[in-house]
Amino acid sequence: MPALKPTEITGEVVWIGHVPDRDASLRATAQSEAVLTYAGIPGEAHGGLTRPSCSRVVSQYPRGTEIRNVRQLTVLSAEELDQIAADCGLDALDPVYVGASMIVKGIPDFTHLPPSSRLQFPDGSVLVVDMENRPCNLPAKVIEQDFPGAGRKFKAAAENKRGVTAWVEREGRVQLGDSVRLHVPDQRAWQP
Repeated sequence: MPALKPTEITGEVVWIGHVPDRDASLRATAQSEAVLTYAGIPGEAHGGLTRPSCSRVVSQYPRGTEIRNVRQLTVLSAEELDQIAADCGLDALDPVYVGASMIVKGIPDFTHLPPSSRLQFPDGSVLVVDMENRPCNLPAKVIEQDFPGAGRKFKAAAENKRGVTAWVEREGRVQLGDSVRLHVPDQRAWQP
C-alpha cells in the first residue's frame, strides 16, 4: 500500500534561483532551469549531501556537527512572497532577496505542507519537503541594502510564510513553467 498520496493539487515553477556564496550574500541569481542532483543544485551554496548543523537543530547537535543535508533547496510560494512584500511595505519582493532556490505558484498554504510531502516535476524528479523554513535575518540584510526600512520588517512579515526546505529524492531537471504535483503522506495528523 503506497505511503504517499498523489493529490490533484498542482503548481507552476515561476522562478528558479542560485545562491553562489551564502557567506558573501544570500542574494540569489535568477536561472531558467536547474539540474537537481542527490546533492542539490550543483554549485549552489545550500547544496551538498551533508552540511554542518546550525541553530535550527541545536537541540539535537552541537553547532557545526556534520549531518545529512535536508536543506538543499529553499522553496517558497509566489502568493506568500507577495504577502511578505506587502507586510514589508513593498509592492513586490524579487526572490533574489530571500535566497530562494525556487518559487512556485498555485499550491495553497505552501509553508505548512506536511513534512515528507513530495513535489514531483514532469520529468519525474522529486523534492522531499523537510520542514517549514523559519524566517531569519539573512534576507533582511539583503533587502535593507536596497529598500531601507523594509528589511527590518522582513522577519516578522515572513513568519509562517517563508516556505519550506527540501532535498532531492530523484534527480532530474526543472525549468521555468514546469508543473509540480503535490503528494502528501497518507497518515492522520499526530495526536500525542
